[in-house]
Amino acid sequence: MTEPRKKVVVAGASGYIGRNLMKKLVKNHDIIALSRNGDDKEDETHIHWKSCDLYSLIDAERGLEGADIAVYLVHSMLPSAKLTQGSFEDMDVILADNFAQAAKKQGVQQIIYLSGIVPDDGRPLSPHLRSRLEVEEILGAYGTPVTTIRAGLIVGPSGSSFPILKNLVKRLPFMVLPRWTRTKTQPIALPDVLTTLDKSIDNRELAGKAVDVGGPEVMTYEEMMAKLAAVMNRSPKMIDVPFLTIQLSKLWVRLVTGSPKEMVYPLIESLVHPMIVQEENRVKGLSEGSITFEEAARAALEEEAPKKKGRFKPKFSPIQQDVRSVQRIPLPTGHSADWIAKYYVRWLERVLNPWVKTTVFDASHCRIGVIFNRTPLLELTYAADRSTRDRALYYISGGVLADVDKNERGRLEFRKIPGKNEAIVAIHDYMPSIPWFFYKYTQAKAHLLVMHCFRRHLEKWDTTPPLSFRSHA
Repeated sequence: MTEPRKKVVVAGASGYIGRNLMKKLVKNHDIIALSRNGDDKEDETHIHWKSCDLYSLIDAERGLEGADIAVYLVHSMLPSAKLTQGSFEDMDVILADNFAQAAKKQGVQQIIYLSGIVPDDGRPLSPHLRSRLEVEEILGAYGTPVTTIRAGLIVGPSGSSFPILKNLVKRLPFMVLPRWTRTKTQPIALPDVLTTLDKSIDNRELAGKAVDVGGPEVMTYEEMMAKLAAVMNRSPKMIDVPFLTIQLSKLWVRLVTGSPKEMVYPLIESLVHPMIVQEENRVKGLSEGSITFEEAARAALEEEAPKKKGRFKPKFSPIQQDVRSVQRIPLPTGHSADWIAKYYVRWLERVLNPWVKTTVFDASHCRIGVIFNRTPLLELTYAADRSTRDRALYYISGGVLADVDKNERGRLEFRKIPGKNEAIVAIHDYMPSIPWFFYKYTQAKAHLLVMHCFRRHLEKWDTTPPLSFRSHA
């Protein structure tokens, strides 16, 4: 008797790994493909597309409805709004936390997460690798078994690291070799990664485990660039420049490749760490890739489709002037996200007294305004049905600073990071009412300044807690 096909959610399905993974999984599974623009894509046999914004918990819950297994291929390096304030690390916290909570609620049996190799070289982890490890911890914080597949540089036709490397070799007549090019790495071919992910589906022996995967060769980045140059029939001169710092390297790579700084900078910062399979994270039959770097590079270059010649037809879409602002703050020991939300409003009035006044109505409505004006700057409505002790959600429901007609999903949330005395304060899908140029250089800057002061205030909490604000969660 044929076993029933399990439903597998692929978050990040429109990315190059997601697209290729679905081709492999669809042979034995029904796929729910999540993308922010899923409604624009056509369903295929055993593949159903869903639009899903993982910054929204309710979207995540709807996206994972009916799923047995969930594959997490998401990162937040690129901006997700017209104005994005905050680090990718803090954005990743929200995405992973929503996904993990939704998986728990929908009864998902396993989360499979593609991460990066976490080195044990004694150095502080780069922000990118530190974020990957934090995401791994958050995904498992609500009880759903997590299988983490950790890979170094993935050799494929698209993605992030390999195209940057390819463009360096392609565009330069000579290669500047900073110190990080001597760091050892263990690149792995995309097909080997896909095979590992496929074998991890519904594999109970891997529940709660992290598996390092790598190709058959260990080499330095210098050796890898030389091999790639040979594959591309190029022979650039290699020049050692050991004094070229990481900061200068980031600028140099961005200038040469034309890649966005949001992608280049975190990746270059991670190159000081050796990306080699750790013995304690090796699993027989999964950790060892079989495709050499040269074979993988040649296949990736051949797969890149040449640009079609013809008349360029641009696609125009309405410009959405939305804002996402995310900041991480300390959370005083023993206090909740719900408490910090209420405390923030009172702190704001005290700090900006007498100019700013806050009014709270029946614990569900809050108005923030200025003296001598009865019309509030912002009006917030508490979403009791979507809030918990660890997450307080307020909808931006009015005020002269909000475009009420467009703020359908505008919201402010306070969220505790699982396992840490830290919280995230985030504004999502906010549509300001004032002209964009003025907003960007006035209200947006003022918000960052206020959040900086609030964070500094909380950092001093354990040593000098303000007596007039003492409270318990």
